[in-house]
Amino acid sequence: MRYLGHLSADEPLYRYLRDDIVPLLGAHLNSPEFGIYQLPASNHVYLYEDQRSQTRIIGKFFGGVGKLDPEAASRHMEREFGNISYLRSIGFTGYPHYVVRPLGTNASLGMVLMEEFCYGTPLTNFILGAIQNGARDALFQKLTALAYFLATLHNHTPHDRKVDFNKDCAYFDRIVGQLAAAGRTGWNEEQEFGRLKDQWLTRSCMWEDQQVLVHGDVTPPNILFGDGLWVIVIDLERMKPADRVFDLGRLAGELHHFFMRYSGDKTMAEPFIGHLLWEYACHFPDRDAAFAAITRRIPFYAGVTLLRIARNAWIDESYRGQLLAEARKTLR
Repeated sequence: MRYLGHLSADEPLYRYLRDDIVPLLGAHLNSPEFGIYQLPASNHVYLYEDQRSQTRIIGKFFGGVGKLDPEAASRHMEREFGNISYLRSIGFTGYPHYVVRPLGTNASLGMVLMEEFCYGTPLTNFILGAIQNGARDALFQKLTALAYFLATLHNHTPHDRKVDFNKDCAYFDRIVGQLAAAGRTGWNEEQEFGRLKDQWLTRSCMWEDQQVLVHGDVTPPNILFGDGLWVIVIDLERMKPADRVFDLGRLAGELHHFFMRYSGDKTMAEPFIGHLLWEYACHFPDRDAAFAAITRRIPFYAGVTLLRIARNAWIDESYRGQLLAEARKTLR
C-alpha cells in the first residue's frame, strides 16, 4: 500500500465521499481529511482514510483500466456492483460468509465503485506462512473455511443449464493467444497447447455438471479471513455462471504456483490442494462421488491458471518456462 497524499477538499470526489458515501457507514464527518493510498490491484484501486476518525473507504476506478471505452467501463462498474448486491441479497452478509458491502457508483468520477473497507488476513499470507514459517495447520484450517464458502456459493446458485465447456476452451485459447502474441511461447508450444485443449473437449465429464455462479477470480489476494470459519470475499467483477470447478481449479493452480515459486518444491502444494477438494466435497450427499467428479475436471482449470500466471510481464523467463512446463504436465 503506497501513500499518495491528501484528497483536496476542492475535488468533486471529496464532496462525493463526504456527502454521499461516509454517511452510509454511520459516520458524520464535517471536514474529513482523506489520505489516499494506492492498493496493489489489477484495476485502479485506492483506499481513502479519514486521518481523525480512521474511517476507511475503497474506491475502484474502472475508467482508467486498460483500453476500456466509457461504455465498457460503465458496464464493468455496474456489473460488479450488481454481483456484490446479488450475493448480499441471498445471505452473504455475516458470519461465516461475507461479501464486501457496496456503497455506491459514480460514472462521472472515473467510473468509480465505492466499497466498505474489510479487515482480514489474505489467503496469500497463510500460503506464505506455510512455506516460509512452517505454519501448515493454519493454511489447512483456512482452506477448510474457504471450501465451505465456495460450496455454499455454488450450491445456492444453481442454473438450469449444463456447463458450456466451449466457453472455457475459448478462454483457454485467449490466454494461449496472449502468450504467443507477447512472444512468451513459440509456435510449437502454441500448437501443443491447442492439441491438449482439443483432447479435453472430447471428455464427457467436462460437460456433465450444472452451471453455478462462480467467483471467477479466487486468487489469494481476493480472499480474506477472520477468526474461525470467517471468510470475506472481494473483487467480484468476474462472477459468472460456469463449472463449479472453475473456482477450485483456479485455487489449485495458484497453490501450485506459490509452492513452486517460493519453496522450489511443487509437490508441497499437493496435500493442501487435496485438502481443499476433500473439504469441498464434504458439502455433498455423496462425498466420495463428488470428490471423484471434481478431481476429473481439476487438471484443465488448474492448467489454465498456470498459463494465466505465465503471461504476466513480471514473471522472469526462467520461471515462466517452469510454469509452461507444469501447465503441459497438468493438462496431459
